[in-house]
Amino acid sequence: MILQDLAPHPSLTEFVQCYRIVHFNFVQAPEPVFKAYAPRPEVCLHFFLRERELVQLGKGPKTDYKFPVVLTGQQTSVLNRYLLGKDFITFNIAFQPTALFQLTGISAFELTNQYLDAELIFSKKIRLILEQLQNAGSYHQMVSIGDQFVNSLISNARKEAHRLDTVTRLMIQAGGKASLDWLAGEACLSTKQFTRKFYERTGVNPKTYLRIIRFTKAIHIKNAYPHRDWLRIALECGYFDYQHLVKDYKEFTKQTPNDYHFLESNSPESRLGLTAELYKSRAEASVSMV
Repeated sequence: MILQDLAPHPSLTEFVQCYRIVHFNFVQAPEPVFKAYAPRPEVCLHFFLRERELVQLGKGPKTDYKFPVVLTGQQTSVLNRYLLGKDFITFNIAFQPTALFQLTGISAFELTNQYLDAELIFSKKIRLILEQLQNAGSYHQMVSIGDQFVNSLISNARKEAHRLDTVTRLMIQAGGKASLDWLAGEACLSTKQFTRKFYERTGVNPKTYLRIIRFTKAIHIKNAYPHRDWLRIALECGYFDYQHLVKDYKEFTKQTPNDYHFLESNSPESRLGLTAELYKSRAEASVSMV
C-alpha cells in the first residue's frame, strides 16, 4: 500500500507539480471508505487502475460516474469521495496552476469545481495511457509513462507561456503570502489585467487562490503535527489569529478546524497508517517555502 507524491522529470516541472500514486487495500472494510477532499492549489488528472469511487458534489447524491479517467478542475469546496472495492489504485497527475490552460487552451474557469470524463478533454487516446499504467510493472514505470504522456501534451500545447504562469508557481512557493499589486507587477500586468488573465488561466481569482494556498498549508501542518495548537498554526500560515483561520475552514469545508480534522483522522490513509511521513514532507516543504 502506498500514498506518495513523486517528482516528474526535471524538464516537466513547469507543467507538473507531482505524480501521486494511491494504492489502498481494505480487505475488511464492510462499506465504501470515505474521504473529504478539501480545496488544494491544483488541477488533477486521475487514472483509475482498479476499482472506482462514488463522488458527492456539494449536497448532491453520491454518484458512480463510471469514468475510467477523471479530470478535476480547481476546487473551491470539499469533494466527498467514497472508495469502492477492496483494492483501490489510482495514478494522478497534479498539474501546475496554469498548465492545463496552456496544454488544452480551455479557459480554466470552465473546469472549476468540475468532475469530468477526461475523454471529453483528451479524446479516447487517454484510454491507451490508462492501459499502459494498468500494465506497468512498477511505480517507477508509471512515472515514466506519466512523463511520456505529459511530453506529448507539451508538444501539442495550445497556448503560449506567459510570465503570469511563473507568478502562480511563486504564489505557492511563498505559501500564499503576497499582495495583488506585487503579483501583478511581477507578471508585468496591471492589477485589472492580472486578475482577468489569472481567472482565465487558473479558474479562480488571485485572492481566492492565495487563500487556498494558505489554507492547504494549514491542513498539511495539522495533519503532520496533530498536537500542535491552532493559534500557532494560524500564525505560521499567515493568518491574523485563530478566528481568521476558522473563517477559511468554514468557507472551504463548511466545518470548524477541529471537525474537519476529525474526518482527516479517519481518512483512508490515516486508517492504513500512511500519513506520518507524507504529511511531514508536505508540511516541511510548505514551511521552507516562506
